[in-house]
Amino acid sequence: MQDGRAPKVKNRAPAAIQITAEQLLREAQDRQDPQFRAPKQRVEDFEELHEYRGRKRREFEERVRRTRGNLKEWQQYASWEASQGEFDRSRSVYERALDVDPSSIKLWMSYTEMELKGRNVQHARNLYDRAVTLLPRVDQLWYRYVYLEEMLQNVAGARQVFERWLKWEPDDKAWQAYIKMEERYNELDRASAVYERWVGVRPEPRVWVKWGKFEEERGRLDKAREVFQTALEFFGDDEEEVEKAQAVFGAFAKMETRAKEYERARVIYKFALERLPRSKSSVLYAAYTRFEKQHGTRTSLETTVLGKRRIEYEEEVTHDSHNYDVWFDYARLEEGALRTLRDEGEEGEAEAITRVREVYERAVANVPPGHEKRYWRRYIFLWLDYALFEEIETKDYDRARQIYREAINIVPNKIFTFAKLWILYARFEVRRLNLEAARKILGTAVGMCPKEALFKAYIQLELELREFDRARQLYQKYLEFDPTNSAAWIKYAELETQLQDFVRARAIFELAISQPQLSMPELLWKAYIDFEYQEGERDRARSLYDRLVTRSGHYKAWIAFALFEAASIPAPREVREEAEDEDDVPDVPGDAEAARKVFDRAYKDLKSRGLKEERVRVLEAWKTFEEEHGTANQVADVQAMMPVVSKRRRRAENGIDEEDYWDIVFPDDEREANPASFKFLQMAHMWKKAQAGGGKPPALPSFVKANEKAVSPDAEVEAQNGHRNGEDVDMDEDASGSE
Repeated sequence: MQDGRAPKVKNRAPAAIQITAEQLLREAQDRQDPQFRAPKQRVEDFEELHEYRGRKRREFEERVRRTRGNLKEWQQYASWEASQGEFDRSRSVYERALDVDPSSIKLWMSYTEMELKGRNVQHARNLYDRAVTLLPRVDQLWYRYVYLEEMLQNVAGARQVFERWLKWEPDDKAWQAYIKMEERYNELDRASAVYERWVGVRPEPRVWVKWGKFEEERGRLDKAREVFQTALEFFGDDEEEVEKAQAVFGAFAKMETRAKEYERARVIYKFALERLPRSKSSVLYAAYTRFEKQHGTRTSLETTVLGKRRIEYEEEVTHDSHNYDVWFDYARLEEGALRTLRDEGEEGEAEAITRVREVYERAVANVPPGHEKRYWRRYIFLWLDYALFEEIETKDYDRARQIYREAINIVPNKIFTFAKLWILYARFEVRRLNLEAARKILGTAVGMCPKEALFKAYIQLELELREFDRARQLYQKYLEFDPTNSAAWIKYAELETQLQDFVRARAIFELAISQPQLSMPELLWKAYIDFEYQEGERDRARSLYDRLVTRSGHYKAWIAFALFEAASIPAPREVREEAEDEDDVPDVPGDAEAARKVFDRAYKDLKSRGLKEERVRVLEAWKTFEEEHGTANQVADVQAMMPVVSKRRRRAENGIDEEDYWDIVFPDDEREANPASFKFLQMAHMWKKAQAGGGKPPALPSFVKANEKAVSPDAEVEAQNGHRNGEDVDMDEDASGSE
């Protein structure tokens, strides 16, 4: 301590009572002194009032002396003086504050508000006059000045304020405010004069448009036309100036439209569009299109719209010729124009067909650059639409056939193909009643580039033609191409079932399930079992379930097997066919005992493989089954097999530490692993449940004493050692897990 260093701590042991940071904060909050509140002061006479005012003034003077540049202190001082009714003193304070910062807008506004609250209107006027003279670029002061004069019904004074303001050429809002004030007092000629001065100061298109609309609204169309014509003369005929004045042209034409001078409006639109390129006149062209839709003839309208859209599409395809979506839209545009001509019976159909063909020919000429299928997906639909157009619209079937052939030749079928192209080509030949050509097309497709969609389409075609032998041959080719396709096996068997060839269908199913690899084998097994179920062959279906659970061993297969044994199935087909009415033949009932045996087999099989969660699923399904079909004792037997979740200990991955984990403990597993301690543990569970339920717990000592004969001393010692070593959880933990 003498040399200024901190004292050494001799005892570094932790304190007996530890204090947390939360406790320190709570104690600091509890021991904090209450906040200071200024006492309320009541003034009894004028002497005390003068004393109070003098004390407050000294405080304020001291504060403004210390912080002279803090305008908030000045405002508080002046507001307090005004609250005491001392307006002269308050003005003095404000004037002293303005000497400090005369450009403070808040200070000027606070000063004027004080005068207005005290109903000192003339003082407020003088203040606004001083403020706008000192700060002429602050619009807020001008707005308040004008508002004050208008509230006092001094319109002439407000007009003088606006005139002073407009000399500074403010923004558009100031001009609009002046015009609106003149409109409120119906001084429309004055408002028109303000507009004229406005366009002189700021000759922009939007200002000319507002002036023209104003003159139109007041019913002076000649004046409005004069305004627009003056604007157009001001901008001139140059391309840049016309582009800048598009809004003026549009507003001028719309005004003539509202006046029902359609020819004038059309001339204005054409005058502007002739002097502007298409890329810069999209808005004006759209307005012209709307005008023609409303007021033009059908021919002029369609010509306008088609011309506009053709130009747009030409620009887009010139920019990117491989943008196939634009080609689609372009072709649809020309096809729509062709249909319109046909509906109206007008001439020019041949030229329209030529235009459509020209668009398609130009589109299909843009072959994708690479041999990747993703580049060809949109392109191939151009060929398909082209062929359908020739078939449906022009009835030129030879040309459509030639288009299909060209499309097939241009696609690199050795690398990839498009099944839709082959299928539509074959369907086209079917519609032309050329079945041999259709078969040849699909046969070439499955031989050159086999695909699932091609096989399906070819088989569907033969089925529609009732050529079942050909369909069988195609199914065989299909399965040779892809023997792992479960859906193909199922469809093949369904075909034989529909043809009443059940032996052949069964053989197909047998061949299918014998394949080493299948895409979705569960669907195939289900279809085979459903087939035997519909045939009423319980033994065959049972055999299939046996083979399925032997091969997969999945718990869902076991559960389905057991439920199948308990369910009723239709009578065999021979019995139903012999009966007069198949609906009168009763179903064959199931065997609940056989289902229980299957559940028991499933439980033992999953137990032998150590699958605990699957055993739980089987037990839950078994319990549900017994609740529906069994007795209370049978339900209790299954319930007794239900496991409990128990906490156990095991070696960690590092092989040194121990860790807790939750395990599913089955009663039969515990009985086999620890036969000596199983009864004792079971009674502990019962005792814990009785305690939790409020009942009288069984006497554990008598249970242990009664079982001493059944449990040898060596086994009991071994069980106790097992509990100590963490091989099983103690009674309380295990009972809580069961809860």
